[in-house]
Amino acid sequence: MAESPVRSTASGVVRTGPYPELTWQALLVGYGLGILIALSIGYASLILGFSIEGSELAAILGFGILRGLLGRNSIVETNIVQTVASAVNGASAGMMFTVPALFILGETEFNTILLVFSCIAGAVLGIAFIIPLRKQMIDYERLTYPGGVAVATILKSPGAGIRKAVLLVGGALLSALVHFATQATGIDNWALGAQIGMPDYMNGVWYLSLLTVGIAFIAGRGGFFFIIGGFVCYWILAPLMDGMGALPTPATLEATGQGMATYLRLQLFRPVGIGMLIGGAIMGIVLALPLIVSAVRSMQQAAKVKSDVSQDEMPIKLLYFAIGGAAILLFVIAWFSVDQMGWMRGGLMALLGTLWIWVAGVILSETIGRTNWSPLSGMTLIAVTILIVIASGLGDSAAIVSSVMVGAAACVAMAQATDLMLDLKTGYLVGATPKMQQTGQFLGTWLGPIVIMALIFVLHQAYGMGSERLPAPQGQALASMITGILGGDVPVDKYLAGAGLGALLSASGVGGLGILVGLGFYLPFNIVLTYALGTLLRLFTDWKLGKEWSDEVGIPFAAGLIVGEALVGVGFALYFVFSGLG
Repeated sequence: MAESPVRSTASGVVRTGPYPELTWQALLVGYGLGILIALSIGYASLILGFSIEGSELAAILGFGILRGLLGRNSIVETNIVQTVASAVNGASAGMMFTVPALFILGETEFNTILLVFSCIAGAVLGIAFIIPLRKQMIDYERLTYPGGVAVATILKSPGAGIRKAVLLVGGALLSALVHFATQATGIDNWALGAQIGMPDYMNGVWYLSLLTVGIAFIAGRGGFFFIIGGFVCYWILAPLMDGMGALPTPATLEATGQGMATYLRLQLFRPVGIGMLIGGAIMGIVLALPLIVSAVRSMQQAAKVKSDVSQDEMPIKLLYFAIGGAAILLFVIAWFSVDQMGWMRGGLMALLGTLWIWVAGVILSETIGRTNWSPLSGMTLIAVTILIVIASGLGDSAAIVSSVMVGAAACVAMAQATDLMLDLKTGYLVGATPKMQQTGQFLGTWLGPIVIMALIFVLHQAYGMGSERLPAPQGQALASMITGILGGDVPVDKYLAGAGLGALLSASGVGGLGILVGLGFYLPFNIVLTYALGTLLRLFTDWKLGKEWSDEVGIPFAAGLIVGEALVGVGFALYFVFSGLG
């Protein structure tokens, strides 16, 4: 635990001693913020298909609560708050990328408790596997981890942290009021295109969502290619098709009961977009091969460094126990996931799942440390592909349930591994004790799967996974891949064309380009149009007011827009479920 300098108190007494770090106050506040952030980011990821890092949001709110409300002044204690909160939130990306596929495929008769324990086991494995690499990646290689640096900057500016918390709350209140109004009135889209005479195929409908604007503002230039994907579909390809007479006839539209824009999205752009998600993700793995070699070398170097005996690190025996216990639990879960699972097949799934968690967690930690981009979806697709091939002899339904259940555990593990390394980078910069952070990560990781599983059930019952309201793009891509592997009736030509295009775009060298453009193809264009507003607003404020204004004012307020709308959306979902209207 870090030692505090000599300081004078109000009574004139000079005190020395350790700063408070892993305290019960920090743990409880971390749990509360973790639930809040997991609900918000999990809800948002089902709409937009990607997740954002929750550590910065947790650091801002943690400062506001610990310093503003509780009068506590320890930076390392606030760091524990964001570590615990982000550990809870780690399940949001891992589960939202995988579990919705079960609902989309209609496989809802699975053991919920077993799935939650599977994700908890995976989270423990991901953390335990990555801890021995802390010294190598952070102390010796000095990987950048831009997200961790951003959180450390907040923690080092206590006054700024409180101001940001106030801005965040203000943004949350505004978006909550706006979203409540749209839900209460049932008006959540603005058909501006029809009012100005825009052709139907250009789909000029705006989604009334401040959450979407907020995520776009935070992503900044990084979301630019997402916008391009949508505009290419409806404002370039659709007019070209109209000029060539290739648009569907009125008779075709009448037979399907769909409007022009809906037909184009469901029959053409969405299948191509799913292919682009898969192709872009796989190409991201191929491009990461040099980093994979570097990660293996990191593991070799870490094995030579006896950092385990340091009082700042967790005991290596405890890590062995965590790995062994979680691996055994993963085997039990694979074995009991379906009735037909034999012990040999279950053991193979658990073994390969454990090995993949180890390898993929290290690769992802290396890539996000160097590039601030994580090919999590690609790693998940590969993991589930391996698992479903193993389980394919069980029958379609059993193969889907068992492979997604173990795959969800692997995805949560990978998300936890990268999250912990980001947090350890923050701790390194603010003087935190690694062992305290690692303990905080373990203490926070069990709660996330419970929260996210409950959220998924509520949202599915209220709105439906894969619906217009909750597109769940990553879950849809996974479901489509599973259907293809099992020999279902899928538009293979469109998937293959999209996969080739996504792979080519990702090969351009821009991290995740194929996935971003693919999301623009896949998602309803009304979401893309509204997202464009947030991106343009960020570019404008960076230009006119400076990047410092965006960091200090714009981003905290935008984070509040996400939280407020998400909480109201979840609240309405609960109302629909319990009132029987869903």
